[in-house]
Formats: sequence, structure tokens, C-alpha cells
Amino acid sequence: MNGAHDLGGLHGLGPIRREENEPVFHAEWERRAFALNLALGMLGRWNIDMGRFYRENRDPLDYLASSYYELWTKGLERLGIDKGLFTAEELKAGRALAARDPSLKAADVERTRQAIRAGRSAKVDTAIPARFSGGQGVRVRNAHPATHTRMPRYCRGRAGTIHIDHGVFVFPDTHAMGQGPKPQHCYSVRFTAQELWGESGNASVFVDLWDDYLEPA
Repeated sequence: MNGAHDLGGLHGLGPIRREENEPVFHAEWERRAFALNLALGMLGRWNIDMGRFYRENRDPLDYLASSYYELWTKGLERLGIDKGLFTAEELKAGRALAARDPSLKAADVERTRQAIRAGRSAKVDTAIPARFSGGQGVRVRNAHPATHTRMPRYCRGRAGTIHIDHGVFVFPDTHAMGQGPKPQHCYSVRFTAQELWGESGNASVFVDLWDDYLEPA
């Protein structure tokens, strides 16, 4: 979706300032926000792409005025309500107002710890033919979906070259909407800075893009 989260190429937002020796969490509430997202996510009622969509699908003023973990918290509140974990009234009250769904079971602490340490990849071990090959010229489709996508606005309609085929991955656009993983190849596509920004020079930008985002140049 074309929301406030898609900031590539926009002016007037100031420099990105790197914080030396940045801590993982700046406050205890951020640690708790992260833990709550993990705990509720382990219940299996949504996936990572759904979570991203709920964080980015906000009023632009609210999005830009919120910190990173504030967005995680706000997205989790809406997810919890929409997926039936609690009601808006319970969220406001800060406690359960009715009997808990008996199908819900708290995530096992050790299983959760192991999952965090192991990490998770969206790569799929499925033999699916690639639509494009290394060195091939491609153009990003000029599409503007109203739902979740990993196709940045700044590269839509622009021409690039397939640099690397990463293999087959879950397609985030359908995954976020509960329409299945639709596995397909994801590529590192090389764009010249001149193609994207109209600037001269030899700089290149590499963007990871799925089959459905691309067409032959």
C-alpha cells in the first residue's frame, strides 16, 4: 500500500542519525511490547506479513508520530481484536471480561526461546521455475495495491537487471491477506541511481523483488 511507511525517495524528513552503541531496547516497555508480539504471534492466528500490514496500515500522521515499538503495540492491539483474542472493551479495561477461548493456550517459554534463537526464513523448498535469469533486463510493474506489498514506490515502472536469484520464497502480498503463500522466485534487482533518481554517477541500488512484481524490459 502507498502509506507513510514507504519513504524511499521522499524529501524533507531529515537525515538518518546512527546511534552509537544503540541498545536493543531503549525502555522496559519496548521489551514488553516485543515480548507480547512474540507471545500472541505464537498462537498462530496471523503471520509475519499480516503483522507488518497492521503496523503500516495507519493514518500517516499517526504513523510518522509513532516510534518503532509504538507501531508494534498499535498493530498488535488491532490484530488481537480482529483475530478474536480479546475485545476492544477488554483492551480498554485491561482485563478479561468474559471466559477465555478454551482453544487458546499460552506459548511454551522454552519453545519460544528456541524459535527466536533458530530464526525463521520465508524461503520455500519447492521446485518452481524462475521467470527471469541473471543478467536479464526487467521492469517493475507500475502497480499500486491497496494492501501489503514489498514493492517500493520509488522503483515502480523503472527498469533494472536481475543480479541474483535468491530462490523461492513466500509471496508477502497474498500471505498478508490470508490468501496463501503463493511461492515464487525473489531476485536482487540492480537499478542505476540515474534510473531511479535522475542522478549521474556510477552508484547502483539493489532491491529484492518477487516474480509477480516484474515483467520483461
